[in-house]
Amino acid sequence: MSSEQTFIGIPVSVLDLSPILAGGTPSDSFQNTVDLAQHAEKWGYRRYWLAEHHNMPAIASSATSVVIGHVAANTSSIRVGSGGIMLPNHAPLVIAEQFGTLETLFPGRIDLGLGRAPGTDQRTAYALRRHHKQDAQDFPEQLEELRSYFDPSKTNENMKVRAYPGEGLDVPIWLLGSSGFSAELAAREGLPFAFASHFSPNNTLPALEVYRNYFEPSDVLKEPYAMVGVNVIAADTDEEAQWLATSLQQQFLNLIRNRLGPLQPPVESMEGRWTEYEKAALQQQLGGSIIGSPETVKEKLKRFLEETNADELIVASQIYDHKARLHSYEILSEIMDA
Repeated sequence: MSSEQTFIGIPVSVLDLSPILAGGTPSDSFQNTVDLAQHAEKWGYRRYWLAEHHNMPAIASSATSVVIGHVAANTSSIRVGSGGIMLPNHAPLVIAEQFGTLETLFPGRIDLGLGRAPGTDQRTAYALRRHHKQDAQDFPEQLEELRSYFDPSKTNENMKVRAYPGEGLDVPIWLLGSSGFSAELAAREGLPFAFASHFSPNNTLPALEVYRNYFEPSDVLKEPYAMVGVNVIAADTDEEAQWLATSLQQQFLNLIRNRLGPLQPPVESMEGRWTEYEKAALQQQLGGSIIGSPETVKEKLKRFLEETNADELIVASQIYDHKARLHSYEILSEIMDA
């Protein structure tokens, strides 16, 4: 088992959406997820996070807590968590019980990353929540309630409802965001913050600035800790990496067009498949992606870290071919080890 590796002194983690492939099944996706997690552990990645999305035929990790348990059971040391749980979709008590159970089963290895977006469309959000309050403006209150289940001293109320298992356990809570809202809340609460630069690159630096400028030390953190998400698609050559990246581009193009489907195999060129408007829209979302050969990826990652001053990276790699996806993370691990 390899020890944890770093890139220019900071740890690197994995963000997995457990992609469902064209021609594949969710069962295949979960097998691939476990295989990638086992390799990530061997290669020295710090965390393996899974994301909650619903009503999306390309993503198998909708029951995120269940998949986290499956990955943790099939690995031995890597931290496993959510990137993230969309808290407005759930009663805070349920999440406290679920992650209390996970922490009890896999002590010292579970992370709870929380987001305030639904991770889906409004119709599906209603199916999950059973009410029409979709703006998630009560997210700070939900966060406070959730934290009080783990540590009742965080509330002045006489708690008549308790989380068993959950109470008294140290489950690290992260706030996730793609704008400034969660950055400011994470700063005010003194919590670690993870920013979704992999689909919101233009908001990255402003959100990190808010987080760092407004950070208040807490019993969790004495100084800010920011993890930044980034798409990395690495291959032996720049040309191959660009070809592999067309699967990610097709997926986001289908999201723009509301034509959801499984992750598609790569194509020779995206020209003729998108309009100029769609190409510009994808650039807005995917413009921060790091795609290329080992040398290209290393140089682009260095620049990315210089710009963001991230304390940790979490890498998403939506690659159709599982072996190519493994190879991309292996290349990154070799860059970390260099």
